[in-house]
Amino acid sequence: MDFLKPRYTPMNRRRRIYEGKAKVLYEGPEPGTLIQHFKDDATAFNAKKHEVIDGKGVLNNRISEFLFQHLNDIGVPTHFIRRLNMREQLIREVEIIPLEVVVRNVAAGSLATRLGLEEGTQLPRSIIEFYYKNDQLNDPMVSEEHITAFGWATPQEIDDIMALAIRVNDFLSGLFLGVGIRLVDFKMETGRLWEGDMMRIVVADEISPDSCRLWDIKSQDKLDKDRFRKDLGGLIEAYTEVARRLGILAENEKVQTGGPRLVQ
Repeated sequence: MDFLKPRYTPMNRRRRIYEGKAKVLYEGPEPGTLIQHFKDDATAFNAKKHEVIDGKGVLNNRISEFLFQHLNDIGVPTHFIRRLNMREQLIREVEIIPLEVVVRNVAAGSLATRLGLEEGTQLPRSIIEFYYKNDQLNDPMVSEEHITAFGWATPQEIDDIMALAIRVNDFLSGLFLGVGIRLVDFKMETGRLWEGDMMRIVVADEISPDSCRLWDIKSQDKLDKDRFRKDLGGLIEAYTEVARRLGILAENEKVQTGGPRLVQ
């Protein structure tokens, strides 16, 4: 299909739609599409901590492509169409639901702090939490009551989002377990994809070590953005290790950095 083989337009000639902390969205080659560009910016604590780490965007693009393609393959609906180059993906345009969906399998981060749990404690079952996407308010945690009262999502949409979150968690947990990594928790975003008069909820944004907590099963080493949050160093090495274990990078392959380059 021509739709899946768009003509590539250099980044500087495209209209910028939105810029976030780690990504930029540009107008896509076809109606209903966007180009998602992964930056090297590392941020934490709602961008109070910020650094540019060469190569991070390339790794997140590759890892997110791998995970979204697998989700598409098993029938989990996502916004992902295909990767264009080192830093960019072609995605479907969706109406983002202003909620961060956090699925927790192991106590860590704010959950451990909030409930006085020891980090690393296995939870009795996976827990799904919702946070309102608003940097000025530090993304406050909200309940289903808040979500429906303020019209961020309907009860049916919440059910759909939770069903998606459970499927994604099951898939990612098994995938990472198979390569010796424990999926502690992850953040997921969703959007409304309109196809004519029909609408469905799909997984959007990215899934990468920026949005997951990933621990090595044997050593408990952190292979995710906590390396930046907690000043542990070695962020690129950790992300590269995740990519190698997933088979995205060959054993001795170096991460290429720099600007976008069209993949042949």
